[in-house]
Amino acid sequence: MSPTDWLKNNIKGDYHIWGVVLFFSIMSIAVVYSATGTMAYQKLQSTEHYLFKHGALVVLGLACMWVAHRFNYVYYARLSRFGMWLSVPLLLWAYFKGTNLNEASRWITIPLINQTFQPSDLAKLALISNLAAMLAKRQHIKKEQYEPRILVNMIVWIGIICACIVLSNASTAALLAATCFLLMFIGRVPSKYLLIMVVVCMIMGSFALLIGQRAKTSSSRLTNYWQTFQGKRPPEFQVEQSYIALAHGGIYGQGPGNSHQRNFLPHSYSDFIFAMIVEEYGLIGGIVIIAAYLYLLWRGMRAIRKANRAYGGLLSAGLTFSIVIQAMINMAVSVGLVPVTGQPLPLLSMGGTSLLFTGTAIGIIISVSRGEADESKI
Repeated sequence: MSPTDWLKNNIKGDYHIWGVVLFFSIMSIAVVYSATGTMAYQKLQSTEHYLFKHGALVVLGLACMWVAHRFNYVYYARLSRFGMWLSVPLLLWAYFKGTNLNEASRWITIPLINQTFQPSDLAKLALISNLAAMLAKRQHIKKEQYEPRILVNMIVWIGIICACIVLSNASTAALLAATCFLLMFIGRVPSKYLLIMVVVCMIMGSFALLIGQRAKTSSSRLTNYWQTFQGKRPPEFQVEQSYIALAHGGIYGQGPGNSHQRNFLPHSYSDFIFAMIVEEYGLIGGIVIIAAYLYLLWRGMRAIRKANRAYGGLLSAGLTFSIVIQAMINMAVSVGLVPVTGQPLPLLSMGGTSLLFTGTAIGIIISVSRGEADESKI
């Protein structure tokens, strides 16, 4: 069998999404290698350590994407129920017994392989998938005929999972709540229940924030941002270093591997990787990255028209929103438009198992684009 025949038989769905993800993967390896070179040499006397580690995770993420796109997307509705029930104890375990990094217990260390993962990644994927399934079943019902019990059940699940995430990661919970709100709006949920969802998330989220680990950090970041906006204080150190990287980039950039700020900018390989991209590839490179995310959003939303069922359209919309909104927030942090959130740039930042969950999410979107949902009811 020729390589062309193998690709036709094994790579299905929207080839444009495949192309965008491949572009992001190549760019991610190049930029992460540049951003971590000095750090790797100082710690390990080897500039390639993080390159090989990150490259392996990128390949595994692509593998997860390929596996996920091979399944009929209707099966994810059933798996999502189990995923939601599993994510709550895992989130609580991470908070009380998990690995603490950067003053937050968000990670659980997997035995034997000694690799950490964030249960919030699983929770996001499961909640969006299940919410899409619950909304899809009711698309034939008029707004005034919605059963309050079912809508309350949706809202309670959103509140519980977001509250569990808030304990150690307020920004992730806020982005997930926003994605759920958009998904419920698209799913024709009556306005009063959308308002109830906002109130429930604010009440449960505020309580979880107060008893959790990130109340002081969140308050400090908001205060610093507001004072900087008013001109009463200079920007935070990492934001200031990000500005310098952006200024160095200019129109055409310093060139691949020629960053100066990688030695000064904290988390230049994750939270502020967009500043690294602009420094090395210039304003043109930054615009290309933004355009690629917007193109991914368009292709993900375009998959709605190809889906045979409402579930496929809602699932594709929810997962696409989740990825692109996070990307836009990350890039907005780098240019000082919003407070520092600590969110990585999807598909580009150096990460652990988050790359695998993101790959899985995109694989599900591609599965929807195949338009091969079976005819049985979800």
